[in-house]
Amino acid sequence: MRNALLTFGQDSYSGLLPSRSTDPTTRVQLYDPATSVMNDFTRQYPVTVDEDRQIGAALRDMARLGVRSMLVVNELKVVGFITSYDIEGERPIQYIQQFHGVRRDEVQVGQVMTRWHDLVTLNWADVKKARVFDVLRALQYADLMHLLVIDRTSAGAQARGLFSRARIERQLSIAPAMTA
Repeated sequence: MRNALLTFGQDSYSGLLPSRSTDPTTRVQLYDPATSVMNDFTRQYPVTVDEDRQIGAALRDMARLGVRSMLVVNELKVVGFITSYDIEGERPIQYIQQFHGVRRDEVQVGQVMTRWHDLVTLNWADVKKARVFDVLRALQYADLMHLLVIDRTSAGAQARGLFSRARIERQLSIAPAMTA
């Protein structure tokens, strides 16, 4: 059964960053508004990384900033999304196997990220009406740890926010999922 909140793929190759959150330790209930657990990019800038940054440096940045994912940008346009799972998992190995002679320390974020047009996302209009329970179900259905929220405006698709499954589970005081 398809989850109505999810959008599969984007209609362009990049998105916009907003012009300018909630406390991750605040307890929530399953039927609270979904926005109460969203990292809202209009209140807090998203953590970003350039697509040409080496994956090892990006992983160190994530550890230093206490995040497990970053929006990938090229000249202030969002071109993709990368997680620590992408960097530590199979993607760099697959890239190295495909392009012989490339060393792991030469692999760049843009070579292993999920491209903007391939992202599974949530629509901001739907999120405004959703509950925490709906978002948690969408994350489980998509088997993802993060879901990006997109606001479609006349200027284009804008990265509006981000849901983290681990953060939601912490705020609900339930055991975190161990999937990628």
